[in-house]
Amino acid sequence: MQEEKLKTGTTTLGLVCKDCVILASETQSTLGYMISSKHAEKVIQIDDKIALTVAGGVGDTQALIRLLKAEINIYKLTRNSEFTVQGVVTLLSNILQSARYYPYMAMLVVGGVDKNGTHIYSVDPVGGIEKDNYVVTGSGSPIAIGVLEDKYKENMVREEGIELAVRAIRSAKGRDIFSASGKEILVAVIDKNGVNFVDKEKIKELAK
Repeated sequence: MQEEKLKTGTTTLGLVCKDCVILASETQSTLGYMISSKHAEKVIQIDDKIALTVAGGVGDTQALIRLLKAEINIYKLTRNSEFTVQGVVTLLSNILQSARYYPYMAMLVVGGVDKNGTHIYSVDPVGGIEKDNYVVTGSGSPIAIGVLEDKYKENMVREEGIELAVRAIRSAKGRDIFSASGKEILVAVIDKNGVNFVDKEKIKELAK
């Protein structure tokens, strides 16, 4: 368990576009100063139109995702109603706050689309919530946030958003040693039709 908790170092982000939400990350997982994986999945779908990015301890984030998915499925079965993005974030915050004396080592970005529009939230390890047009987590966040601060604008179309997300992650990979060797960049676009991952060849072209 201690080994899992040491698996840290990453760059993940989320941003709101005109008709969608974009989540992105690199794919490196580290164990101290050793690269434990170059193919870590850090953008994860948890409902039809909701996904999240993970940074922190692998075991803790996996446990949170299992719990969230189970609670969402139970709610939808018993209430015959869709879970909102704010509902997911509130549930996640309550779970993290209840464990604050032995906290989950997890920093998450939750994004999605529901009847109330498009949403991006960051959630800290003890359940603190912040909603914004764009958020960044992980060891590469000081680099990635600089790119977003410079280039983000409201009502960006999805292609602009995808390009900006790739640019921000690529910049972090170029300077943050804990993000540098990730094999790929993952980008998910969430809109009224669901969660779709951008083709990897397209991302490679944008990342050149």
